[in-house]
Parts: sequence; structure tokens; C-alpha cells
Amino acid sequence: MQPVIFALLALITLGAAAMVVTTRNLLRAALWLILAFFGIAGIFILLNAEFLAVAQILIYVGAIATLVIFAIMLTRNMMDPSQPRFNEQWGVVGGFAALLFVVLAAIVTRVTWPVAAGDVPADTIQRLGSDFVGPYVVPFEVASVLLVVAMVGAIIIARERE
Repeated sequence: MQPVIFALLALITLGAAAMVVTTRNLLRAALWLILAFFGIAGIFILLNAEFLAVAQILIYVGAIATLVIFAIMLTRNMMDPSQPRFNEQWGVVGGFAALLFVVLAAIVTRVTWPVAAGDVPADTIQRLGSDFVGPYVVPFEVASVLLVVAMVGAIIIARERE
């Protein structure tokens, strides 16, 4: 059953990623990006990497995608449907992307990947969280409050004057 779920998640992720780069509406592209992030989180869950899945959802879906949507909404001229769909550099970029795919595929298929020995301890996520954040709880919270204040300030500055 796991290969079927992986194939389904891979198709969802790749389809959403394709829609991100082909859709004309930036807001819809951001929403497709959120779906691609969720697909990647699902693949992390299949790999028994629950911490990475939660981090994927919290950081990329919760923060990055929200920031992208705010940026899109605050820039009104970016969603002009009369703009061309592709610019003159799409062929060069496509060629480099294909070359990068071939190089990465060659690397992935030729490297022998180590397999973790033994079972993962039950309190791995708790220990990992305390090791990451333990001594830095207060600076982490101060930075998060500072970022919220900066975002509110940016919205107030960018909003139209009446």
C-alpha cells in the first residue's frame, strides 16, 4: 500500500508544482504551491520523518506561503492578465532545468545511500525539539514577535491612503 500512496503523493506534488509555474494568476500559483508543500509533507510522513513533515507544514505552508500571499495581495499590478505568459528566456531556463534534472538523477542513482540501523527511539521528536529550541526559547519568541510587528508595519505602510 505504501508504494501506491507514494505514487499518489508524488503525482499530486508534481502536478501542483507544474501548475505553480504554468498558471497565469499569481494568487492561484501560491495556492498550488501550498498543495505542493502539503504533498512533500506527506512524503516525509511516508519516510517516517514526522518532525520534518510538521516543520514543512509550519514553516513553508504556515509562514512562507502566507508571506507570498500577502506580497501578492499588496502588489496590485502583478496580476495583470495582459502580461505575456512566457518571457524571452524560457528556453534557456528550460534547458538549464533539464540539465540540472539529468545531473541530479545521475547523482541519486549512483550514490549508495546508508540505511539507519535499528529502530528510532520513541522520544526522538521531543529530544530533537528540546535540543533545537531548549536554550533559545526567549530569543525565538522575541524574533517571532518582531516579525509579526514588522509585517503589520509593512501592511500599514503599503496600504493606500484615503
